[in-house]
Order: sequence, then C-alpha cells, then structure tokens
Amino acid sequence: MRILVNVHIPHEPFNTLVRDGSAGAVISQIVEECKPEVIYFTEQSRKRGAVLVVDIAEPSDLPSIAEPWFLKFNAECEFRLAMKPEDLQKAGLDKLGAKWK
Repeated sequence: MRILVNVHIPHEPFNTLVRDGSAGAVISQIVEECKPEVIYFTEQSRKRGAVLVVDIAEPSDLPSIAEPWFLKFNAECEFRLAMKPEDLQKAGLDKLGAKWK
C-alpha cells in the first residue's frame, strides 16, 4: 500500500540538532530505516518539512515510518493513500460510475 507522508518539523529540537551537527545523521538514519520510494525536503507551513512516498505491506507498518519523526524531531505527520495511474486503472471506475449514476 503506497502512502504519501507529509512531515512538519518544528524549529526545535531541529535547530539544536543542526547546531550540534547531528541533524544530518538523524535524517540519514530515518531515511535508511523507512526506505522511501522518494523523499523531498521542503517548507511546510513556515516550518521545515519533508514529503515521502513509502510502500507499506500493512497498516501496522505505519508506526515504523512515523515514530522516528515523532521521537527525534517532535514532528507532525500526515498520511494519505496514494495510487499510481496503474492502480487507478484497476479501481473499476466504469463499473462504479454505472452503479452510482
């Protein structure tokens, strides 16, 4: 199951980790553990942020993605299911459209 994860990172404790030189290592460890298909670092609501696409086998895998961000950065995470075009083609939109006319 493909999940889009929006991470909102507050200024603290991130600023402290940048100042002590450990922010990069922590981010590297989190990325290595969650193995995103892609990750982009960006601004989120005037804070540091990241957008990840991860593929999880089952919902119980979600804490392994979220907890490192929560525990290391006091971050907030938003999760959304995400589909590739092939996934949407499998959804049977024609049948759903006929059913819900």
